[in-house]
Amino acid sequence: MSFRPHNSPPVSSEGALHLVFRRDQLVTDLRATQLLLPREQMQRAGWQVLREQFLGYWQERPCFAVEIDETAELDPMRFQQGNLYQLLGRGDESLFALAGRASQLLAWERDHQYCGRCGEGMVLDRQERAMRCLPCHTVNYPRINPCIIVLVTRGEQMLLARHANFRGNMYSTLAGFIEAGESAEETLRREVREEVGIEVGRLRYFGSQSWPFPSQLMLGFFADYAGGDIVCEPAEIADAGWFHYRELPRTPTPASIAGQLIRHYIQELTQE
Repeated sequence: MSFRPHNSPPVSSEGALHLVFRRDQLVTDLRATQLLLPREQMQRAGWQVLREQFLGYWQERPCFAVEIDETAELDPMRFQQGNLYQLLGRGDESLFALAGRASQLLAWERDHQYCGRCGEGMVLDRQERAMRCLPCHTVNYPRINPCIIVLVTRGEQMLLARHANFRGNMYSTLAGFIEAGESAEETLRREVREEVGIEVGRLRYFGSQSWPFPSQLMLGFFADYAGGDIVCEPAEIADAGWFHYRELPRTPTPASIAGQLIRHYIQELTQE
């Protein structure tokens, strides 16, 4: 495993590597083959560091997430910046996961500068992953938003949808946030009913994926079609339909759990 997570920063930062963000944009070196920047390069660039989170060890070297000031100048001949979507499906998946972890932790610290209970400033705990309010003792941990994502199937067909808020012609699986008091299974049935108007029967858990857009944990399922006609909720779904596995529209990359669900089901069908 290339990455070993750890909360407590090392005594020495010698040889440390950094994932550098300017707000929510990842800064990378055009001349390098990896996303991580050495500490010495950070220091030479003279960027003002706003916040820093220790992530753990990448290939046994200390690794930090760093946010630099938005006014920091980037040499266009040496550095570029872009969002994490541009990394999806390209290169090392574990490095993409690490970049997602870095982005989420920096956003969490940035969004919890003040206590939601008493309004006082919060401080970063260096021994555990927490923001603490010293006056009223409120503690905030990094927030994870659990979601379900489901591939509804009917024999050799799968239900795919084009989401109203996404540009382009990509069709994907259905997904939704788990609400307070709900189980994942209850959420799945509710979301499918609300988004496309059908009912599902047997459910099968597939797996999970951390999804840093911005801080979701996707719980993947297969669901058998049980009844009803497709009626799209227009605020959520632009179009939806049943597609035979040999005649699929454009679908997500296998780097996403949506793409993995689709490809896994095709493998099941073709191996029978």
